[in-house]
Amino acid sequence: MPRANRCFLPGYVWHITHRCHKREFLLKYSKDRKRWCRWLFEARKRYGLCILNFVATSNHIHLLVRGTGNGAVARSMQLIAGRTAQEFNQRKGRKGAYWEDRYHATAVAADDHLVRCMTYIDLNMVRAGAVKHPSEWEESGYSELFSPRQRYGLVDRRALMELLNIGTLEQLRTERRNWTDAALDSGASTRDERWSRSVAVGDRAFAEEVRTALDLESRSLRIHGGEGTFILREDEEPYRPLFDA
Repeated sequence: MPRANRCFLPGYVWHITHRCHKREFLLKYSKDRKRWCRWLFEARKRYGLCILNFVATSNHIHLLVRGTGNGAVARSMQLIAGRTAQEFNQRKGRKGAYWEDRYHATAVAADDHLVRCMTYIDLNMVRAGAVKHPSEWEESGYSELFSPRQRYGLVDRRALMELLNIGTLEQLRTERRNWTDAALDSGASTRDERWSRSVAVGDRAFAEEVRTALDLESRSLRIHGGEGTFILREDEEPYRPLFDA
């Protein structure tokens, strides 16, 4: 899997994933997930992080953001990851890494792929078997949409509606509910690594655009896919040639 993208091209939507060290359940308790959300809010306040969706699970997080070109995403991830780990380790008297390596970021086309990625994030805890519906998981953008917080709201609903070409909050709630229910009815709640292991997901033109925009970093990246969805990723070298004579 390629290293996390550090460019965060301005104007692009990014799906970020970050796992706890050795996939330990370091976010098992609600109070720890809430602290992660609190630092996410702080990143929005300090750096203007544009948050479109999120979910904090028991051992990893998903975050959907839009790059603004001022370094907000990279600085936000440094703040959130660092402070969450520091607080947890101090409280538990724990030493060692809290997060597993570096986070991974995938550019997502702002079209139907954005809807699919957002729904994929919403269904995370359904896939894990923790809940039957995303509305039941409190630390998530879906829950925030239908049960707005009086304080510490995270999602930039105006930016999200603009990207989705939706005019009202009520329409956003209706569409979001419909997308989620349709995915549940079709059994589309299985894990899909395209959203968390690729450098970009969209149509071919979008994949080409991202590869070109990444410039030197794109030399080892290849485009794969078909039927309207293409992914940009780094080809993994097969093991066999390493052992052939």
